Amino acid sequence: MAEGPYRLDQDRRHIVLKALRDVSAFRGWTLLAAHVRTNHVHCVVLANNRPEKVMNDFKAHASRLLNESGLDEPGRKRWARHGSTKYLWTLEQATAAVNYVLFQQGEPMATYDGADVTELRA
Repeated sequence: MAEGPYRLDQDRRHIVLKALRDVSAFRGWTLLAAHVRTNHVHCVVLANNRPEKVMNDFKAHASRLLNESGLDEPGRKRWARHGSTKYLWTLEQATAAVNYVLFQQGEPMATYDGADVTELRA
């Protein structure tokens, strides 16, 4: 690593959460749940795109907003080259993922509870 680890403080976490919500709204995705921690982000998203596309769009817009905030030096590297992505095929899988993201990450930081996954049955 050329730079030290990147930590998301309260201001940065809220900027990243805004980016997740902005991108989801712009792309027509449904952000079911998000939890921005100090060193990583969990999201559950209903999208008609591959998870890698969703993750890359989130990272790009979050970086743009963080750069615009002036909180970091220009060109600061923040994200791992990839990340963990997973398809959720059933209502049970989606429900479990939302529960994990919102309630099993320790102390809540910047969270978003966007939808009742039971709405996905329709």
